[in-house]
Amino acid sequence: MEKFNFMHSNKWRISLLGVFAFLALAGIIVSIGAGSVYISPEEICLSLSGEGSGTNDKILMNIRLPRTIVAALVGINLSLSGAILQAVMKNPLADPHIIGISSGAGLAGIMVLLMLPESTYLVTPVAFIGAMGAAVCIYILAWKNGIRPIRIILAGVAVSAFLGAGISALMIFYSDRVHSALMWMVGGLSARSWPHVEMIYPYTIIGVLLAFFGARHINILQLGDEIAKGLGLRVEMVRISLTAVAALLAASAVSVVGLLGFVGLIVPHAARLIIGSDHRFLLPGAALLGVAVVTFSDTFARVAFAPIELPVGILMAVFGAPFFLFLLRREL
Repeated sequence: MEKFNFMHSNKWRISLLGVFAFLALAGIIVSIGAGSVYISPEEICLSLSGEGSGTNDKILMNIRLPRTIVAALVGINLSLSGAILQAVMKNPLADPHIIGISSGAGLAGIMVLLMLPESTYLVTPVAFIGAMGAAVCIYILAWKNGIRPIRIILAGVAVSAFLGAGISALMIFYSDRVHSALMWMVGGLSARSWPHVEMIYPYTIIGVLLAFFGARHINILQLGDEIAKGLGLRVEMVRISLTAVAALLAASAVSVVGLLGFVGLIVPHAARLIIGSDHRFLLPGAALLGVAVVTFSDTFARVAFAPIELPVGILMAVFGAPFFLFLLRREL
């Protein structure tokens, strides 16, 4: 009977993954088609098959498609990063933006943008170093006979404020180059093109593979450190390795779209409520749901106030901040 229930549960979760995949595909199609020039699904299929022609084909291939791919990859990276951090740090409020990891990537990335504008290829690896440095600082500050959720939040807020001060100082010293940095800090997908796709997709592939490979270890960590050690898991090594994966995913997203917040908080929670806490299903579910959330949100931000384009980071903050307060009151 237990085996039957287990299989039935897994089949139900696989069905839910199919629903998430449908939502992700719908978000991609809507993102490509919606805008000042409407592109029908038939035209999208023709263009993607190489049979398209005319102005709509050029708009799709040169503007809409690369922006949508970047949005999808950013949704995957930030959602997986948040899901991993929430599990590893045993904190349901953990998110690369809230606890300061994105700020570490942001400070490192903005140093490259402002001080070495001709070396944009360095943004992602430098942002990863900054994100990992912030994660290590938060981990050290929050550690006292173990990890407690409230200490991670407080340490993350302190580290984020410190790094934010560094970003503000850089913007003052390099005020002549501040416009691009301002847009980058808000978090947006405007003018994202094929070079940005090439910048992020290798890190997405690496991060996704490592995250899925670590799903079994994350499940063991959820049993508690003592039980995990009893099962032969090298707890601290696994925790540090998974934090590095989360930092890589967050840094690659930040390096392309800037400080886009709350995706890593909202999406993993929504996926967990629907699909459960088994990370073999939660991680792919969060990745697919992240694609849907970011693509739909970016489309809304792009067309709702046309001809003015609202950065998607502002929209995510409008919805994400109340959600964070709701979780804060429920968890503490």
